[in-house]
Amino acid sequence: MEIKSIILRHVKMELLNPFTTSVGTEVDKDFILVEVKSKSGQRGWGESVSIMEPIYNEETVKTNWHIMSDHLIPLLMRADIKHPDDVMGIFKPIRGNFNAKAALEGAIWDLYAREKGISLSKALGGVKEKIEVGVSVGIQESEVTMLRQIDGYLQEGYKRIKVKIKPDWDLHILKAIRKEFPDIQLMADANCAYTLNDIEHLQKLDDYRLMMIEQPLDHDDIIDHAKLQAKLETPICLDESIHTFDDARKAIELGSCKIINLKIGRVGGLTEAKRIHDLCVDHHIPMWCGGMLEAGIGRAHNIAITSLANFTLPGDTAPSSHYWKQDIIEPEVTMKDGYIFVPQSAGIGFEPSKNRIEDVTLYSRTFTN
Repeated sequence: MEIKSIILRHVKMELLNPFTTSVGTEVDKDFILVEVKSKSGQRGWGESVSIMEPIYNEETVKTNWHIMSDHLIPLLMRADIKHPDDVMGIFKPIRGNFNAKAALEGAIWDLYAREKGISLSKALGGVKEKIEVGVSVGIQESEVTMLRQIDGYLQEGYKRIKVKIKPDWDLHILKAIRKEFPDIQLMADANCAYTLNDIEHLQKLDDYRLMMIEQPLDHDDIIDHAKLQAKLETPICLDESIHTFDDARKAIELGSCKIINLKIGRVGGLTEAKRIHDLCVDHHIPMWCGGMLEAGIGRAHNIAITSLANFTLPGDTAPSSHYWKQDIIEPEVTMKDGYIFVPQSAGIGFEPSKNRIEDVTLYSRTFTN
């Protein structure tokens, strides 16, 4: 696989609806698109999930641009890449910066699959023809608005409802949801909003038959989650705490969680995602794929990884129309009866819309070999 050029594009897209969590509200999305062209003429695409401010993790669009431009791309240009798994080793001298690494590595995976004439799902070892779809509901202005929104999503066919919670927006909301929808698959995402001082409060979540509570404690914590899990019947799902295979291994060994949410950008790419997947298989830890408000290219990568066998719980990979008036791929991601079909054509299975991408690109830079 010989790289001819790499193009970075800073893209900005407006969300259909503001999305609020315990850490803030997003009304639009700045991100970086990566296009890698090989000397064979094929192109592969990736998408960085970082946003403008370091509120989910320490990375931002600006830091990603710097790290990719000044460190990662020069390493790629000098490397002899036989397989996308090689990229992890190529990037090893650069610590952290997982979102930046994942965006470039994802483009290499897409390029590899296109050159082989196989789907990205098949290249990764995927086994599913379709994946179950859940939806994430942000913090709303009132219970009535929340219940109305959930009802609409259920009518659309979503298989699982995830609601964002925080102190003072938790127990009464879950009680209202369970009263209105007693049998739905329901989970709560805390986005690190609680501490061990809240154990007695969090124990009350057990009354609402939740599939899980996601990342209730600090973003970098594994030890305190083990203490909390021992006090809860509700399974803890770790998200922000899991950046590497070793993070997942330690969390499993300590009993810090019973479920893992995998985000490709958070773990540094698809190769590390596969390693974590296989670890979870060995330890009987169910998984699902989380979302970072991705546009179509990032969404396509999520679909591909979710086709692996141990992604047994509905993820956050909703169709394009849930987030965007117009996506940047053709065709857009669609859902039928709560499922998204896994593309079988070469690469990510969707074609980037050059006209649409041009419309939403703020600036770009091309690197040549």
